Order: sequence, then C-alpha cells, then structure tokens
Amino acid sequence: MDYEKIIRALIDPIVEEPGSVLIRVTEEESGKDVSILIVSEKDDTARLIGRRGLIANSLREVVSIAGKSENKHVHLKFESFGEDEKED
Repeated sequence: MDYEKIIRALIDPIVEEPGSVLIRVTEEESGKDVSILIVSEKDDTARLIGRRGLIANSLREVVSIAGKSENKHVHLKFESFGEDEKED
C-alpha cells in the first residue's frame, strides 16, 4: 500500500507549503509495523496537529484503517524542520 500517497492526498489541502512537506515511510523488519514521519515547516506542523491534536488523531485513524487492511500497525509522527521531536 502506498501510505505516502494516502498521506499526501489528506494533508496537501491543509498545509500552506505542500511542496516543502517531507514524508518518510519505514516498514519494520517484522513486516507488521509501519512508521510514517511527516516533517514540515513549524506553522504547517501546527496545522497538521490541530487544536487538541484533533487533525493528527484523524490522520492517525485513517492510516490505521488503511494499515488494518494489510494487518499492519501504523505509527504516525510529526516534526518541524530544525526540531528534534515535535509530537508522538
């Protein structure tokens, strides 16, 4: 499954600079876990997380459902450029 394509379709309308958003999809060796890292500008990261994490939780729910179709657990993480970690 192309998780990057799914994420792009969901977040491009939300962020101001879709061209600067980096998405890294890493599949664990076990084949059951997939980690998705979304790195963007600080303001765009704030938009993607949303108030009280509402948008982030919605994005997690969508990719989780997509992962369940392949029996995979999907982890979604957000970071801003120039920061070590933003939100788990």
